Amino acid sequence: MKVRAASKGMYAYPDLTVVCGEPLFHDRQRDVLLNPKIIIEVLSPSTQRYDQTKKFFRYRKELPSLTDYVLIYQDAPFIEHHEKQSDGRWTHNAADGIDDVLQIDSIEIELSLREIYDRVEFAENSEE
Repeated sequence: MKVRAASKGMYAYPDLTVVCGEPLFHDRQRDVLLNPKIIIEVLSPSTQRYDQTKKFFRYRKELPSLTDYVLIYQDAPFIEHHEKQSDGRWTHNAADGIDDVLQIDSIEIELSLREIYDRVEFAENSEE
């Protein structure tokens, strides 16, 4: 679903969004979400730098509902998790390696990287 970051009118299609409570939409068509709690992006070579920097900066400034921003790497079992703290600061954590676990406290969930990367084959030099 398309997400709109408020003030600048940035529209994006995250790979996955989570909304807790009633979704808020931009207009009557109900196809542009305004209040995602969690945004998850699967990084690709062409968008990785943008997703890690400018897009995240805009999301965190313009989406007050956002509590978690998760970046999933394709070429290795590695996930970055940016988490908004109660004082408004953002912290950075990483789940690294196929036996690690991604923990998202805001929705009380733990996902094993083995489960997330099920049926993904990595190049020989990546951790399996």
